[in-house]
Amino acid sequence: MAIRRIDSLGYQLGVVTRAYDRRLMAALAALGVAPGQFPALMMLYEKDGLTQADLCRRIGVEQPTMANTLKRMERDGLIRRSDDDGDKRRSFIHLTDKARAIQADVVGAARNVGASAVRKLSPGEQDHLFALLAKLNDNLTTGE
Repeated sequence: MAIRRIDSLGYQLGVVTRAYDRRLMAALAALGVAPGQFPALMMLYEKDGLTQADLCRRIGVEQPTMANTLKRMERDGLIRRSDDDGDKRRSFIHLTDKARAIQADVVGAARNVGASAVRKLSPGEQDHLFALLAKLNDNLTTGE
């Protein structure tokens, strides 16, 4: 028996995710931030000086994808690398002054899109939504 799209969790999550991403990417494009750069920027805003492997693990992307993202971010003047004196194969990723200068706008854009997404939900509904999303994530990442 076929699943109706309206009854499919995957379909509904996909629709919402794509709509959210479109809105966020439009806001970030105005700041000169490409789609793949946003998660890396957010991680580096939280903790500057991570390694490429750290970023991959925290964001959940593969090394080649992150390498391309970081190359573009370096080209765009958002990051610089510094060598690890203890391991020449590894470098630390640091935000530039340019990236720091747009931090408030990048974080603000994300907050504005998030607020827009939940604007018709009461505070209680918002809390419930976030609790349910956390449970879904836990179900999918821990297998419990």
